[in-house]
Amino acid sequence: MNPLKAPLNETEIRQSVSVVRREAGLDASAWFETISLDESGQFPSQRGAYVCCYEPVSNRTLAGIVLFESDELRGWHHIEGAQARILPDEFEMACELARKHEGFLQALKKRGLDDASKVLVESWSAGNFGSDEEQNQRIAYGHCWLMNDAGDNPYARPIANLHPVFDLAAREIIRVDDFGVVPIPPDPGPVRRPQQRQDLKEISITQPDGPSFEVDGYHVKWHDWELQIGFAQRDGLVLYDIGFNDGGRLRPIMKRAAMAEMVVPYGDPRAANFRRNAFDTGEYGIGVSLDSLTLGCDCLGYIRYFDIWTHDWQGEPRLIKNAVCMHEEDFGIQWKYSVPSADQTTVTRSRRLVVSSIATIGNYVYGFFWYFYMDGGIGVEVKATGIPFPSALEGGKPSPYGRTIGNQIESHVHQHVFSFRFDMALDGERNSVSEINFSAAPVGDDNPHGNAILTEETRFETELQAQREINARSSRYWRVLNPTVHNRYGDPVAYKLLPGANSFPFQHPDSSMGRRAAFMYKHLWVTPQVADEMYPAGWFPNQHAGGDGLPKWTAADRAIDNESIVVWHTLNYHHWPRPEDWPVQPVVYASFHWMPDGFFDENPTMDVPHR
Repeated sequence: MNPLKAPLNETEIRQSVSVVRREAGLDASAWFETISLDESGQFPSQRGAYVCCYEPVSNRTLAGIVLFESDELRGWHHIEGAQARILPDEFEMACELARKHEGFLQALKKRGLDDASKVLVESWSAGNFGSDEEQNQRIAYGHCWLMNDAGDNPYARPIANLHPVFDLAAREIIRVDDFGVVPIPPDPGPVRRPQQRQDLKEISITQPDGPSFEVDGYHVKWHDWELQIGFAQRDGLVLYDIGFNDGGRLRPIMKRAAMAEMVVPYGDPRAANFRRNAFDTGEYGIGVSLDSLTLGCDCLGYIRYFDIWTHDWQGEPRLIKNAVCMHEEDFGIQWKYSVPSADQTTVTRSRRLVVSSIATIGNYVYGFFWYFYMDGGIGVEVKATGIPFPSALEGGKPSPYGRTIGNQIESHVHQHVFSFRFDMALDGERNSVSEINFSAAPVGDDNPHGNAILTEETRFETELQAQREINARSSRYWRVLNPTVHNRYGDPVAYKLLPGANSFPFQHPDSSMGRRAAFMYKHLWVTPQVADEMYPAGWFPNQHAGGDGLPKWTAADRAIDNESIVVWHTLNYHHWPRPEDWPVQPVVYASFHWMPDGFFDENPTMDVPHR
C-alpha cells in the first residue's frame, strides 16, 4: 500500500482542525468545508491534508495545506470570488430557519399547513443569474415538500411555487418568493408498503474457499489487477495506481480515476424552477454523502468493506462504516469455442471485481460502480434510484416541461451529466490519444459490391483538437496509446474508451447553466496533467458565473501528444420521468468501458480454467 494515498484517518482530521484553528487567524464563526487528502503535488514525499474553510463574518473562502509530520499550515490564502460548497449542516440549519420564519409560516397557512415540522425545505445553490445578491451574499434557494403521513417520504407532497431565499452567511431568510398557491397533492401512502410478496426464494452466494482478492490496508490484488482504494470529501470514491500483471510484469494503466463532477440541469423555465440546477459534486460533495452499506441489501456475497472518515462543518470527525464495498462476482461466459465435428466444446467462466459506493444526495440516490474484468477491461457504471424531483400539477394538468407521474404530481425533464477524470499512465508517463471513425467506402473499382468499410484514425496533437462528441453514425471511439511501447505486431499499445448510451445537453450554451457547466457540451476532453486541474467546472462552481475549468484551461491549446495526459469523459443520462418512477424510481443505468486495444499480444484469459 502507498501510505501517501490512503484516505485520512480520524487523528489526521483532528490534527488538521487544530493546526488551522491555531495558525489561520480565522474568526470563531469559520467552519470547515473540506479536510481531504492533499493531492496538490507540492509536497510529494509528505502526507498532508487540503483544508478549505468558509468564514461567514467576512464571506470569504480560504484554503491551504496542513503537513502532518511538521504540524504546520502552508499556503493559506483567500480565494477571491469563491463560495464554498453548501454542506449538510447548512441544509439542516436553513430548514430550521424556515420553520421559524414568520413570513414562511404565513405562506404555509395560505396553503392550509399549520405544522411546519412536517415540511422539508432544501437550500439548493442559487446558481448565478447576474443579480447583485448572488455576487455579494452566500445565497441559497429553497424548495419545499410536505412529508407523507407514514413519515418515510419527505418528498411525498410537493409545495409548489414557495421558495424561501437564504443568506447562509448571515443565517437568515432575506425574502420568501411566493408565485401563487397550487393545491398540494394528496398523500401517496408509505414507501415501505406493509404488504410484501412472499414468492421470491432466497439467492445465496457463497465462496467456501474465500475470495480471490488480497487486501493490504487499501491496496488490492485480484486476478492480475492491482489498485488502491482512495477517498476524497468532494469526489467520493477514488482509485489509484491501477495496473495489470502481464506475465509477471505490473503494467500501469491509470494513476488516478474518479468521478470529478456531476451536474443535474432541469428543463422547466417557469417561476423559480429555472434555478433547479445542481452541481452535486462541486456544490455539495459526493464523499460527505456516502451511505453506510448493509450486507445483504446494498451488497451481496463475500464482501470486503472499507470504512471512511469524513467530518462535519466544525471539523469533528465522522466515521462512515462500510462506505466502500468490494466483492467479486460471476459474470457468465468468458469465452467459448466449439468443434461440432469432434464433439468438443471449451468454455471458461468470467468473473469481475466490483468496487462501489452509494451516495444519497437529497431526493436522488447514486451508486458508483467500477468493474475490473479478467480480460483487462474496466467498466464504469452509475446506478440512479431515489425519487425524481416531484412538483405539484398546476391547473390539474402537466406543464410542457413535465409529465404526470403520480396523483396530481409531475416531474420535469432533466439530465444527469457526469464527468469522469482519468490520469493516464499507459505503460509509462507519456501517452497520446486518437479517434477512430468508420465510414462506407464509395462504390467504385475498389469497391464494386458496395461492402467496403473504411477506418480512419486521427491522432490529436493539442487540446482543442481533442474536444470531441460521440457519433453513432461513425461508430466513433477513442484510443489512449503509448507511442513508444509496441506490441508483438509493431503497433503502439493502447486502451480504447468505448462510450455507452449517452446524450447531448439541451441548455443553450450562453445560458447560465451552459456557461457554468460548459464541459458537458463535449464527451471527450484531453488535457496535460496539471495537479490543480481536478474539476471540469473549476474548484468552486457554487454561485460562479461560469467559464472556469476545462474551457478555461484548454483555451491555451496545450500539447497533448506523447505527454503526461488526463482524459475526461462526459456521460449524460437523459431523464424524462415516467409513472413507474413513482414513488421510488427503479434503478436506471448509465455506463461506459475501457477495453484493451492492442495492449496485450493475445487474449489474456487463455489460462483461465476451462470446462
